[in-house]
Amino acid sequence: MTGLDELYREVILDHYRNPRRQGKLQGDPIHAEGSNPSCGDEFFLDLFVEDNVVTDAAMRGLGCSISQASGSMMMDMIVGKSVEELRELIQKFKVMMSISEGDSPIDEDRPGSVLGDLEALQGVRKFPVRIKCADLAWATLSEALDQTTS
Repeated sequence: MTGLDELYREVILDHYRNPRRQGKLQGDPIHAEGSNPSCGDEFFLDLFVEDNVVTDAAMRGLGCSISQASGSMMMDMIVGKSVEELRELIQKFKVMMSISEGDSPIDEDRPGSVLGDLEALQGVRKFPVRIKCADLAWATLSEALDQTTS
């Protein structure tokens, strides 16, 4: 295992062991649920959106380290962003994971890419069956954002 692989592994384990914004929002948040029937992973997301900007968010979930770490990494990035910015972020994540076509969100020549800790999940691409695990939180976020336009 290379030093970078080890660092990425540690980032994933940190997010899995210490998930960010874990819990449930009180009141009447936008709520979305996602599941991966092939492995049993589940992800639950609550959002408050005011003036098209996510003002608060909370997650809960059950499943493998990849699905839960991906959700935690996502939670670190979404509060304070507009719905449009989040849709762009979802697209960048999907391109990084080779789920969607587009320009790479990762600038190899510049540290501190747009995706931050999420880059740790790039190695999951080597295991196509695990890509759905990494995408679970993002698909759930997309479903929640769809509720902001209805």
